[in-house]
Amino acid sequence: MTIEIGEQVPSRQLKSNSGKEVSLNDYRGKYVVLYFYPKDMTPGCTTEACDFRDNHDSFSDLDAVILGVSPDPVDRHEKFINKHDLPFELLADEDHQLAEDFGVWKLKKNFGKEYMGIERSTFVIDKEGKLIKEWRKVRVKGHVEEALNYLREVSN
Repeated sequence: MTIEIGEQVPSRQLKSNSGKEVSLNDYRGKYVVLYFYPKDMTPGCTTEACDFRDNHDSFSDLDAVILGVSPDPVDRHEKFINKHDLPFELLADEDHQLAEDFGVWKLKKNFGKEYMGIERSTFVIDKEGKLIKEWRKVRVKGHVEEALNYLREVSN
């Protein structure tokens, strides 16, 4: 069952690159920008992560936390963070349970091959833990700015 706008987000625990178990409920009292991406170190995912990095202070000024989620293991997240100096946590959803909660674990096609993977998507969770905005099938160019502008509107 996919979470819908206005619903509470699940409290599922995921491993963070910081080494601790993290739940979305840990961030109550702040906005959460939760973005799902297919794979560390790939061109589109690197561009998206660096766009979030470059706008990190602007999100923080709006009392928002950025969390990236992919099926990659924590050690790969660490390499990705270190290589690109990412100032936010990346969560390892290796069994793709959180991705399934948000309906972003999808059948994908690439060069004639079908496989299951993450559909690039971003969600905004309010300070009470409810989903308030979603972008599915995200195109990287201009997306982070769009998410930032949305947060500027709702935080006023």
